[in-house]
Amino acid sequence: MGKKGPMPTYKTVDDYIAHQPQEVQQVLEELRAIIKEAAPEVVEILNYKIPCFSFIPNAKRDQQIMMAGYAKFVGFYPFPTTIEKFSEALKEFKKGKGSVQFPLDKPLPKDLIIEMVQYRRKELLNDGI
Repeated sequence: MGKKGPMPTYKTVDDYIAHQPQEVQQVLEELRAIIKEAAPEVVEILNYKIPCFSFIPNAKRDQQIMMAGYAKFVGFYPFPTTIEKFSEALKEFKKGKGSVQFPLDKPLPKDLIIEMVQYRRKELLNDGI
């Protein structure tokens, strides 16, 4: 098995997306648009070399929503409390503690993603985490 090199460093969210396979690019762009529709004021940054969306200036990692492209899915990381709150609605997707995998071969659940983003936004801005 070949040795994997270090993960590339990207300059912007656009740069990250542009370096993904075409099918992954399309789903990342769609997810990005849904996040921005749900929270137009969100600020895009790169954190841990992946696209992140911040509701709070200079937010810590646990105060951001993240996304990443993979070979067969797009990972969406809205935080464990959000995954827990929407666990029933997400039951058809593979989940982690703070993440969900959206397969590339199925449409993104736009309304659900909007609800999740707005829930996390409200949680952050009201609780002042």
